[in-house]
Amino acid sequence: MTVATMPDWTRARPQPNWLARLFDHKPFLVFMCLLPALGLLLVFLTYPLGLGIWLSFTDTKIGGAGKYVGLDNFEYLMEDPQFWSAVFYSVFYTAVATIGKFALGLWLALLLNNHVPFKSLLRAIILLPWIVPTVLSALAFWWLYDPQFSIFSYLAVDVLHIREKPFDFLSTIWPARWSLIAANIWRGIPFVAISLLAGLQTISPSLYEAALLDGSTAWQRFRFITFPLLLPILAIVMTFSIIFTFTDFQLVYAITRGGPLNSTHLMATLAFQRGISGGELGEGAAIAVAMIPFLIAATLFSYFALARRKWQQGEAND
Repeated sequence: MTVATMPDWTRARPQPNWLARLFDHKPFLVFMCLLPALGLLLVFLTYPLGLGIWLSFTDTKIGGAGKYVGLDNFEYLMEDPQFWSAVFYSVFYTAVATIGKFALGLWLALLLNNHVPFKSLLRAIILLPWIVPTVLSALAFWWLYDPQFSIFSYLAVDVLHIREKPFDFLSTIWPARWSLIAANIWRGIPFVAISLLAGLQTISPSLYEAALLDGSTAWQRFRFITFPLLLPILAIVMTFSIIFTFTDFQLVYAITRGGPLNSTHLMATLAFQRGISGGELGEGAAIAVAMIPFLIAATLFSYFALARRKWQQGEAND
């Protein structure tokens, strides 16, 4: 007896062409998605950085082609007292301003993390110094520090009569340096406070409740709960704050332009003065390249702080 075979009614699925297979390939798809970002980084970051490094090894001037001179620019900077003055003030400016911003920013974050009246309004007000453009903030501080129009001098001399002469904020070396640090702290507090506040709100309230039941003090709760759990975001925010502060340009240039007697120059403003105002592009680029080790150190600080936190939690380092 012959068994009849059933016809195969299933339709053969067409094989995808090479283009479809290519876009189904995950590494290629990831590369295509990252290509626009890689192009922007190449044009606006990698190329300027590479050009700056190349210029630092040349004697290029504005309006003229330069030639390769090796380490001559760096050897000249090693013997330049003004360069070392800028290095000292850059480090001092960054250290003091960062400590001030984090002390006040953490205090504001802890305050706003509690239930206080008009908490949303207070958060919006705290953000104002960060929202205002840097140049406008610098001009406002320039008016505050001006000996003739300063509100501080007006109150002290004409209203309270506690001084006979106006305050001299910007005409002498150390008052000018401290005045710039105060302006930077005022501008940087919102970034630190809001970032740390976001980190504080990720901490579970049950941890504080358990600590209260154990009879812990406020300092013990901060030391053993708040600070350890806040350390990862603290390291990241501090790294960005150090980078922003160390590379500050607008605030210093708009208020003092490096004066008096070039005492308030940061490395960024000195590089601009030598490279653009002075026309020595090679020398200015060398000063800018000399900033790179400091920025790398700040980045490594963040990495090792996060790695230490992962180790404490028993996680593997990526």
